[in-house]
Amino acid sequence: MAWKFADGKAIYLQIMEYILMDILSGKYEMGQKIPSVRDLALEAAVNPNTMQKALSEMETYGLISAQRTAGRFVTTDREAIERAKEAMAKNFTESYTNNMRKLGYGHEEMAAIIRNLSTESAEKEQNAATDRKTD
Repeated sequence: MAWKFADGKAIYLQIMEYILMDILSGKYEMGQKIPSVRDLALEAAVNPNTMQKALSEMETYGLISAQRTAGRFVTTDREAIERAKEAMAKNFTESYTNNMRKLGYGHEEMAAIIRNLSTESAEKEQNAATDRKTD
């Protein structure tokens, strides 16, 4: 299934975000080989040159590395992964707070919403785990 891309932002940047999320979520583990440019381009339904640009940029940031005949691999540099994770978390948080401010929420109200959602999410996860044990 093709990846979904938003208008107004370069596709190669969105591809980088997809792959970074796959790394941060553990789909691709540190040191793991990632699919080829051609395979990723087919999966994302983009031109291989666009995929190549995204992967080259990720190499520049030290998140993946190329080995001439073996392909590309996720970095084994834990600090690089942590920096990328913190940067993504910061971007998500900035987006959230900016949108919530537009709705008129203050810091305490935003924090309360996050606490409530976090509690609800934890309860759902716990209930799902309990349901799986009883099945």
